[in-house]
Amino acid sequence: MTTPTLFHSIHFDDADAGLTFLRALGFDERAVHRDPDDPSTVAHAELAWGAAGGVMCGSAGRAVPSGSDYQRRVGVATCYLVVPTDEQVDEVHERALAAGGTSIMAPSDQDYGGRSASVADPEGNQYSIGSYAGA
Repeated sequence: MTTPTLFHSIHFDDADAGLTFLRALGFDERAVHRDPDDPSTVAHAELAWGAAGGVMCGSAGRAVPSGSDYQRRVGVATCYLVVPTDEQVDEVHERALAAGGTSIMAPSDQDYGGRSASVADPEGNQYSIGSYAGA
């Protein structure tokens, strides 16, 4: 197994619902660590997207030593998910909608090549799905 070297960071008000949404998109859950004093709080979770990257996420509002509000903000993350085929763009888009997501852009062919779509999860984080893997 290749170790991913790029992770997006997402915080959720309802981390369990966020994890369910990410699994519906096709992420592979690798680890979930809960706060021992409050098992409803996800202290840290890791989900892989293929072998190339993934998401680290958890419950919003956890204390940050620096005093930053970074972990308190939700609905501000974006990421691009590469899928191998144009058909899979449509499939992931449909799974996202079935899991409670909102379509931002319906699947469509792009002038630069490939097919893409965009969705938002129930908390507003945005995911673009595309078959274009970059130049």
